[in-house]
Amino acid sequence: MDHDKEFERAIALSLQESTTTANNPIVISDDEDEDTHFQADLKRAIAASKAEGFRDTNTRPQSFTPSAFLSERAQLEKERLERQKRLRQDAGFEDENTAPPAKRQHISSSSRVSTNRRADTSVSASSSSSTSAESGSASIPAIEQVFWEGELRPVANRHTDPRQDGKPTFRLTEVLGKKSEISFAILSSYSLSVSWIYEFFDPSVPVIIVAQPDESGQATIKNVLPNWIRTTPFLRYGRGCMHMKFMLLFYKTGRLRVVISTANLIDYDYRDIENAIWLQDVPLRPQPLPNDPKAVDNFATVMQRVLHALNVRPALATHLKTDHPNLPLQSIDHLRSHWDWSKVKVKLVPSIAGKHEGWPKVILTGHTRLMKAIRDMGLRTGKGKAAKDLVIECQGSSIGTYSTQWMNEFHWSARGESAEDWLDEPKTRRAKLPYPAVKIVFPSLKTVQTSVLGEPGGGTMFCRGVQWNGAKFPRQLFHDSNSTAGGVLMHTKMIIGTFKQKATTNSLDSHDKGKGRQSDADSDTETETEEDDVVEVVNDAPIGWAYLGSHNFTPSAWGTLSGSGFNPILNVVNYELGIVFPLQDESELESVSCFKRPPRKYKVGEDKPWMQEESTVFQR
Repeated sequence: MDHDKEFERAIALSLQESTTTANNPIVISDDEDEDTHFQADLKRAIAASKAEGFRDTNTRPQSFTPSAFLSERAQLEKERLERQKRLRQDAGFEDENTAPPAKRQHISSSSRVSTNRRADTSVSASSSSSTSAESGSASIPAIEQVFWEGELRPVANRHTDPRQDGKPTFRLTEVLGKKSEISFAILSSYSLSVSWIYEFFDPSVPVIIVAQPDESGQATIKNVLPNWIRTTPFLRYGRGCMHMKFMLLFYKTGRLRVVISTANLIDYDYRDIENAIWLQDVPLRPQPLPNDPKAVDNFATVMQRVLHALNVRPALATHLKTDHPNLPLQSIDHLRSHWDWSKVKVKLVPSIAGKHEGWPKVILTGHTRLMKAIRDMGLRTGKGKAAKDLVIECQGSSIGTYSTQWMNEFHWSARGESAEDWLDEPKTRRAKLPYPAVKIVFPSLKTVQTSVLGEPGGGTMFCRGVQWNGAKFPRQLFHDSNSTAGGVLMHTKMIIGTFKQKATTNSLDSHDKGKGRQSDADSDTETETEEDDVVEVVNDAPIGWAYLGSHNFTPSAWGTLSGSGFNPILNVVNYELGIVFPLQDESELESVSCFKRPPRKYKVGEDKPWMQEESTVFQR
């Protein structure tokens, strides 16, 4: 079957899936009690966001009808074929039948980028700066670069090219590399356009794609295209999200590329809204390692647990038993033993949906896994008078239902401190604690309205009036989200934690001293100054840490603790995945941050968050 016929079949299957999806609501709630509301929000958001993506972005549309999307889907898919050449050029896609794209490619100038294309089977020690492909034959095209030391970049966006901050970017084709070199791929995405992502792979390449289950929540595997198997994990009661976004790309040379992303596998996420990607290339070992039962906390072992939880094992077995017996990955458990992960320094932080009981299981997932990772990096704050203060800035695209109890629970883990210290405290006492030093970074209504796509571009940002107007909702913690790239909205999920000179008693530190005094973050007045954001630097130690991944700052994503200090229980609603790593200095912090810092605090009486339900664009 030739390439065009394969693609036509992909479109037909995608259209068929779209019809099914429209009739089966997908749960994306950040709180178990709000699933019904968010189902309706998602339908309107997908319609508005995708339809807007096809409009001329040089002028802002004056009217918008989200409900027209589904009826026009067939025509849009037909037009997609006619647009294919243009879209491929915008993405920097390699096409033997066309001239190279005139659009400037973004090439990293990072010294961590290997410039030795022959080093696919061994770790290269060379380090030299790359320049634009236009500068001469000596430079390496972005699609051919190899990243043995790891690299974090924002995703290229057509509305902020060039970026105001000058940061290098990744295009999807640069992440994937030459498709002729890929031998196998495992992909994961919440929102998914099969016909779109299919174009980036050779039709003969076997692919496993992890996706959101249907409303039953049952684990399934299904052949969706020739050589493509779709697998879904189990979700209790059909509630929650398979929200992980990652890729494992296996190349014919033996090299493996691991990709942790905030972007879904849909064109909109790589074109009209800002996302970010971390990736690292991992060489094949000359000889496999023996099994080590004690290796439970390294990057590869954690990824193996993720793949098992996502129902990848039966999909892999199906490929091996049918048309692809010689896959580079013969077993999920070969991931650690057959590839050399020694240069991967970031910590992998998954959330696995379900109920997890007992410390050995609890520290493997959710915010308690974040706690363990921070502790392992030597970044715990300590307790008592000697403790360092930690401020966390949480950028995301969806707002949860917050309480002082959960916020302090998360902040305690973010400090690298164990919940053993407070789980046995009475719940009534914990519920009265002040909010900790947390900044919730979410776009204000004004920011959305003045962004490049205006309100129609806000279809992937979720905050509800019932949350914002709640009597005890922490409105005083909200800060505006503004991209360092320019006037584009951000789908990036990022947490930045920085140590500060100790000024006040942390709320959970004060639980053994009666009521802690009100924290700086617990005031509705404008009290922040530039001095408030000065981080502590001691003996060249890291000034903090950063998280990047799929987790929004919500209880559904990070989990909620209960039980006792002896036998804790963590309940997690979603499947999520991200990385955490130290920040050595202010320069690294600013290069990593996707949002302008310090984030501007909402002004009382003037600012409120973007809420789709209040926009005429998203009203039925």
